[in-house]
Amino acid sequence: MKVVNCFEHRPVISFEIFPPRAKASEKATNRFYASLDTLASLEPAYISVTYGAGGSNDHASTLALCRYIKVHYGIGAVAHIPAVAFNAQSLKTYLADLKQAHVENVLALRGDLPADGRPNNDFPFASDLVAAIKRESDLNILGACYPDVHPEAENCVVDVQHLKEKVDAGASQLISQLFFENEHYFSFLERCELAGIKVPIQAGIMSVINERQIAKMATIGGVELPPKFLKMMHHYQDNKIAMRDAGIAYAVDQIVDLLSEGVDGIHLYTMDNPVVTQRICSAIKTLI
Repeated sequence: MKVVNCFEHRPVISFEIFPPRAKASEKATNRFYASLDTLASLEPAYISVTYGAGGSNDHASTLALCRYIKVHYGIGAVAHIPAVAFNAQSLKTYLADLKQAHVENVLALRGDLPADGRPNNDFPFASDLVAAIKRESDLNILGACYPDVHPEAENCVVDVQHLKEKVDAGASQLISQLFFENEHYFSFLERCELAGIKVPIQAGIMSVINERQIAKMATIGGVELPPKFLKMMHHYQDNKIAMRDAGIAYAVDQIVDLLSEGVDGIHLYTMDNPVVTQRICSAIKTLI
């Protein structure tokens, strides 16, 4: 199933998960698949699977999990492909593996640059990777976008121009980086419209359950943390349960506002946490 077809019925709700570590204990692996059972029971339109397990470059874990999701649950699966992890030849091999596994969707990303330099440079930008995948396959290609502007972009106008290049290269739908200020997202959608970007765009939402969790992500992704959000984190930082509940409430508030404005869909960064994801989905189920 090519998940772009899900947008025939909007809004589309989807999830992102991480594969379990290759050397995870039997207990941890069983816990992961129990969590996945819970996430699948929430009936997302599709589930995207990050590349490798625990930050590794072992794409076998991503491929195996995508296959499992599709066969075991009958849910569409999306395999992440970071440009930094591939050269032209290894990409061809991986695309062949995806085809053999009947995985029809990929999320093409540049990926975070390693501190010691990128190992491969055949695809300097995500748009280069999208174009290569488009040439070599008939996969449905998803792309990423940044409501708070990509941290390496000159400004928001240039950022959207680069995004248009990615769409023109073959991306049929987009998922946004997480954000915590909805007005930034709505302004981003306006810039996309002006640039002639007409593919479906899902809002990426993550419920924050601890302060450390978001600090690194915000720094890497250039995500702005609004005063209301910072106040919440500071107030509840010493109470884990309260922080979790406040994070869920903040995410639900964001989603309700987004859905009321008619967004194409919501992509939940689950962090493999079924309890939090279940509570968010329960809170919004009558709205979709």
